[in-house]
Amino acid sequence: MTSSKPDDDTTVIAIDGPSGTGKSSVAREVARRLGVGYLDTGAMYRALTAVVLAEGVDPADGEAVAERAAGLAIGIDTDPEIDNVTVNGQDVTEAIRSPEVTAAVSAVSAVPAARRRLVAAQRRLTQGSTAVVEGRDIGTVVFPTARLKIFLTATPAARAARRAAQLGVVEPAEIATLAEGLRARDELDSTRAESPLRPAADAVVIDSTELSREDVVEAILNAVTAHGRSE
Repeated sequence: MTSSKPDDDTTVIAIDGPSGTGKSSVAREVARRLGVGYLDTGAMYRALTAVVLAEGVDPADGEAVAERAAGLAIGIDTDPEIDNVTVNGQDVTEAIRSPEVTAAVSAVSAVPAARRRLVAAQRRLTQGSTAVVEGRDIGTVVFPTARLKIFLTATPAARAARRAAQLGVVEPAEIATLAEGLRARDELDSTRAESPLRPAADAVVIDSTELSREDVVEAILNAVTAHGRSE
């Protein structure tokens, strides 16, 4: 079981969805426009994964991963203008975006004990403040009574093309490899026993396939406004 829900998460705007939907850049921009905090929970799982790999731990060894999570101090800035992640005081902002970390993060984040520890940390980081929080289980587990829940989606082809553009990949074979990596991660994230990737029952689902980042940002801001009117 995941730790109990926070006493009050009604000031949180939860944005969930799989890789390649533009979730991080959109969430950060929404936070900027609203003048509130921003938390990339995926960066926390990546930070743990970076430690696991650096110490030669098998990402599938749940007990060993949980041990690493228990002794980890992850620092992450909630200012949307600052991208800074530390582990035990060491800057890992760039290291956590490596292909190796990307390939292993789903296995690491599937470990229940690790998820429980990081979920508790995510709640502490946003306690008492309004924030846009993005990840894969924000609206379903971390903040189940969030002020507003958004679930971003896009076709596999669109997601692969976006990831390729981010990485500067142009060769069709390499793009196909990226697409397969996204498919494999979707499978792992959506079928794990603990906090699987899925939209909350009351989430606003936005398909970003044919939308620009600005279009998605505006759609979310409109949903924030509409939600405020309905309260």
